[in-house]
Amino acid sequence: MAEMGAEVIKVELAPLGDQGRYLPTMKQNRSGYFIQQNTAKKSLCLDINRQEGKGLITELLRKADVMVENFSPGVIAKLGFGWEAVHQLNPRLVMCSVSAFGQTGPLSRLPGFDFTGQAYAGVASMVGDPDGAPALMGVALGDVGAGMSALAAINAALFYRERTGTGTRVESCLLDFLFRGHEVNVEMHSISGGAFKPNRCGSPLPPVMNRSV
Repeated sequence: MAEMGAEVIKVELAPLGDQGRYLPTMKQNRSGYFIQQNTAKKSLCLDINRQEGKGLITELLRKADVMVENFSPGVIAKLGFGWEAVHQLNPRLVMCSVSAFGQTGPLSRLPGFDFTGQAYAGVASMVGDPDGAPALMGVALGDVGAGMSALAAINAALFYRERTGTGTRVESCLLDFLFRGHEVNVEMHSISGGAFKPNRCGSPLPPVMNRSV
């Protein structure tokens, strides 16, 4: 959103701020990873447990168009900035919650990163050679895809707000994005009544390559 021209203020928690600031590789005391992930954003580091910190966030939310949070489900509400609270504070605000496994359901309380999402979505079992073990993709596709899905949801919510004048809450999770990335595996297994069993096959994609032209 920042790269598309939005003013984005990244709130970091004191005393250390975003831990990504300290990931290698460092140059001139700056993390290349942090710069890559936060291009064009502004930063604000505060103690959210102090009244002064809560007050600053409250003032930001009164003026903001969008709030994005990626705490574990329920944490943002405990901090005093759940959907009901921020919607009352700013009825036009769009709130987006990004998580590993969604805001509700049996997995929602579990912590998760890209590689855990790959495992739960069955993506890891599709990567690697037929006789080998499941493997992880060498890129954080779930993390990036969940962010892109969040952007799409936010844009739709902003369009809805222009029509109605009211903000709404949307969410995105990396498990949803990764599961939908299966392409043919899920529906072919379902439609065939289990006769088609997806399996690791190295680089080729047999359901596509074997299709007659």
